[in-house]
Amino acid sequence: MGYGYYGFFYDSTYILVLIGVVITLFASARVNSTFRRFSNVAAQCGMSGAEVARQILHSQGLYDVSVEHISGELTDHFDPRSKRVRLSDAVYASRSLAAISVAAHECGHACQHDEEYFPLKLRSAIVPVANFGSKLGLPIIIAGVILSYFQPLITLGIVLFSFGVFFQLVTLPVEFDASRRALAILGDLGLVETQEMSGAKKVLSAAAMTYVASAAAAILQLLRLILLFGGRRRDRD
Repeated sequence: MGYGYYGFFYDSTYILVLIGVVITLFASARVNSTFRRFSNVAAQCGMSGAEVARQILHSQGLYDVSVEHISGELTDHFDPRSKRVRLSDAVYASRSLAAISVAAHECGHACQHDEEYFPLKLRSAIVPVANFGSKLGLPIIIAGVILSYFQPLITLGIVLFSFGVFFQLVTLPVEFDASRRALAILGDLGLVETQEMSGAKKVLSAAAMTYVASAAAAILQLLRLILLFGGRRRDRD
């Protein structure tokens, strides 16, 4: 295996990055196709994503959480700072099974926040350091390589990058739990009929796989960095 500055970009470990890209693209294609499929299936409750979200929030006593529209495609999220469930163009006014499933998922995050769900609190706490590490980890590693493979600087970069990977891992239980809550509430409130539950599960499972794929890609990238630069100085020829 050849190392050196250019080896950072051209070496046999680059296959790990390519595997991560393939996994991420596959997961993205799956969630898009699944969402489109069930966007054409009308929810039997006859309610829009926004209406379902409001009913779920009120049923859980979350009267201080509002629901609002946000532009974009699959940009749905819960903002804990402003206590707003934001639903995208394809979810807010849509009365499809896909729309109400996604809306319920975001309400699941609101429930987590209200209950002070530990993985969610942990994820929120590490956001600053994760963002810092994701942005500066690789530049610091490259700087260490340029400075004659200055190992302390390289190690610092790898550690910083690992914070971003840790954030991806913490995100997994948060997302899976939000989907679990969503399906349970949809069933309890009668917003999804028994025969519709399978479709709702498929929508949320496909969405969850995007987070799994992102975590896998991040782990593979971290593994590549460790294989290339971890532990000892490399020859630059």
